Amino acid sequence: MTTLTPHTWEQPLLMLAREAVQSMTAISAPACDRSELGRAYAHCEALTARHSRSFFLASTFLSADKRRALRALYAFCRVTDDLVDCAGGDAVGELSRWRQQTLTVNPPQTDRVAVAWADARLRYRIPVRYAEQLIDGVARDLVQRRYRTFDDLAAYSYGVASTVGLMSMHIIGFSGPAAVPYAIKLGVALQLTNILRDVAEDWQAGRVYLPADELAAFELREADLAAGRVDDRWRAFMRFQIERNRRLYAEAWPGIALLHKDGRFAVAAAAGLYRAILDDIEAHDYDTFSRRAHVGGARKLSTLPGLWWRNR
Repeated sequence: MTTLTPHTWEQPLLMLAREAVQSMTAISAPACDRSELGRAYAHCEALTARHSRSFFLASTFLSADKRRALRALYAFCRVTDDLVDCAGGDAVGELSRWRQQTLTVNPPQTDRVAVAWADARLRYRIPVRYAEQLIDGVARDLVQRRYRTFDDLAAYSYGVASTVGLMSMHIIGFSGPAAVPYAIKLGVALQLTNILRDVAEDWQAGRVYLPADELAAFELREADLAAGRVDDRWRAFMRFQIERNRRLYAEAWPGIALLHKDGRFAVAAAAGLYRAILDDIEAHDYDTFSRRAHVGGARKLSTLPGLWWRNR
């Protein structure tokens, strides 16, 4: 297996992951009416299908039990994210209530996402600290709207994305601690793709995730983002970002072999479909201001056979 390339931002993130695993306690899944639990999982499946076609497609390659658990995880993450992005006047209070509701062993039966997530989390022994780290990461959007360096951005990406991969590993199954650095790296890669795709949307929300020191290195200012200016400076900046992003995907790829064999293709598909967004950004002259980069259905289907072969 290829040796991981070390980066300055990785060590503190590995420490966070280690802290989460060490905090685990043995708790049995709560008793729940089977029909109600089935409705809870069906609700999470519908929510996943509505909000993320790529994730929904990738998760279809898992066994039924793992598939529904992974979609419960997605629903938990989706609601958490929406409480910040779509919140009214008391986002802090809403997020605090959601934390109490979803990290307990016995959530209120009226909240189907919380019910399905609690069952999945306890059934697959997902460290609760990962879920706490995710909520804390999402909450940063309420107080932090700029990032000075890539190291700062990587720490944010761990909270909102790497934790999702680490929790997913417990559902899919993995060989041991050696898989953790790869999951962290893949989470950072996926989040960076999100950031490059959503520059205009984030600007409208008052947020700039692009590292300030790297923007300055390419002589770009926030006024250029506000104007949606695609010029040689922006193209050079985006080429630099995409090159690093692809390198992260490449460095994370060997970790797929450390997952349980029935989940490898699902992760490979998710990574490959997301990575293809970078191709779409390039194909449209790095313009992420006037359009949102995406991968169409036909392209997704044509990409899967190659991903299957690589994964094999």
